[in-house]
Amino acid sequence: MIQRVQSIFLFLVAVAMGLTLGLDLWVQQVVDSGETWELNALFLQQISSTGEVIQSSSNWYIAALASFVGLLAIISIFQYRNHGRQMMINMVNSLFMVGLVAIVFLTTNGINKEIGAADNGAYQIGFWAILAAMVCNMLANRFIRKDVALLKSVDRIR
Repeated sequence: MIQRVQSIFLFLVAVAMGLTLGLDLWVQQVVDSGETWELNALFLQQISSTGEVIQSSSNWYIAALASFVGLLAIISIFQYRNHGRQMMINMVNSLFMVGLVAIVFLTTNGINKEIGAADNGAYQIGFWAILAAMVCNMLANRFIRKDVALLKSVDRIR
């Protein structure tokens, strides 16, 4: 059934990916020059102290991966009749989310090395939404396994 607990967690994965697409992932303030580096799912921008964009580069691959993860979560919701397929989709989705975190982490570390920043910057809500989506996906898989165990126990009684 669609109204099961795992469906709620999978819907939360899709919402978290929407937050990842809409909000900043990382912000770095360079103290010496007053510049700010902002990373969101679509762009990496270097902003001057006056607020104008100095440099902007596309990060379409982060947005594409986050969109794909959200789409897989929605597809997984409607696979409630086939628990094995639903769990497989969720496990693949977990791998994509780990890849998304790795891409963001490697991108931010590369920028920090390039600009020679003293600190690592601040990860924003968009990044933490990816980690929340990973937890929700894990909980969805756990409840799917509980459903499978319940169905097996009912079959044994018959």
